[in-house]
Amino acid sequence: MPSDRLDRELASQLDALDQAGTRKGAESVVVGVLALEGDRGPRVLLEGEGERAFLPMNSNGYLGLARHPEVVAAEERAARAFGTGPQAVRFISGTFAPHVELERRLAAFHGREAGMIYSSAYAAVMGILPPLIDDSTAVISDELNHSCIINAVRLAKPARKHVYPHFDLAGLEGALAEAAGSCRRAIVVTDGVFSMRGDHAPLAEILDLARRFDPRFPGNVAVVVDDSHGVGALGATGRGTEEVTDARADVLIATLGKALGVNGGYVVGSRTLVDFLREKSPFYVYSNPITPPEAAAAARALAVLDSDEGRRRIAHLRAMTRRFEAGLVELGWETLPGEHPVVPLLVRDTPRTRALALHLRERGVLATGLNHPVVPRGEEEIRFQLSADHTPADVDEVLSALACFPERPGRS
Repeated sequence: MPSDRLDRELASQLDALDQAGTRKGAESVVVGVLALEGDRGPRVLLEGEGERAFLPMNSNGYLGLARHPEVVAAEERAARAFGTGPQAVRFISGTFAPHVELERRLAAFHGREAGMIYSSAYAAVMGILPPLIDDSTAVISDELNHSCIINAVRLAKPARKHVYPHFDLAGLEGALAEAAGSCRRAIVVTDGVFSMRGDHAPLAEILDLARRFDPRFPGNVAVVVDDSHGVGALGATGRGTEEVTDARADVLIATLGKALGVNGGYVVGSRTLVDFLREKSPFYVYSNPITPPEAAAAARALAVLDSDEGRRRIAHLRAMTRRFEAGLVELGWETLPGEHPVVPLLVRDTPRTRALALHLRERGVLATGLNHPVVPRGEEEIRFQLSADHTPADVDEVLSALACFPERPGRS
């Protein structure tokens, strides 16, 4: 077999992950979703667990829209009208009316001239940054930015790359000053909400620095924000980091696959930017778009978000987040309080993080243990993610499971 030596090398690398305790391992397979019932939010059934129901605290579906009847109905209608798939990339034959309508709605929601959808937010970042970066561009990036940003910058090969400490505005300023003498353009790129911690970028201050240095770069200083975890989950109307900081990025990237509950990614910005990306972004030009049914479902989800119902869901989500954070503090756990429904429980130790994740699962709670290299050493955590579908009883159930962990802080 010609791949036998390759397989042995790959197996050796997997063994090394096992030895380090950092292998993610087999994925849970969801075989059923149980609807909300009484004071209980949704539960899931897992392959191999029979009829035992699990409480999911590991979903990015912050608003609970994936099973919203209007969203599901919109997807079903579009499937009947247009079929299940686009059947080609968009410049050949893959653009359908739902794609165009969704892009129009996204641009309007964010107050931009134009919008453009991708197959995922990861593909959006990978497809947007390289065309904006050339051999005279400096890229300046927060050290905790998502993997998609890191890989997009590697793909782009800028003239200079600066990584500043998380939220360190002095570090950002120093990087801009250093690049000003040698680079024609600078791109400052940051997550809006940082997915491992739930904290959000100081966007207003970042933009102030960018505007101050802009005259020193003939090709401008552009600020690019990936707010995939922010849109729909942060701000009174769900407009994310821009809303809570009262600031507007030059290029805003986000996802349809988290709070909006569907699939895909998108960018909004100037008409010129979007027209350029339609010509030059390979992850758009050469990759199929999301399906027409997905686009119709996303447009309906966006309409729900931008309504009184959406604002009620956001308010309930915020209340459940506060309830959970307060419970963690009362139990003596370390967390990073904030408005966002990503709530990290900082364990700061890989074996203990693994043990706590297993303890929770044994008690019917699904939460994600994050170890190095996903997070830096010493910042290992259990990442909890609240949803508008969660109830006070759900929150209390998780807190009860945490209270009986043998290694809980202060427990003797």
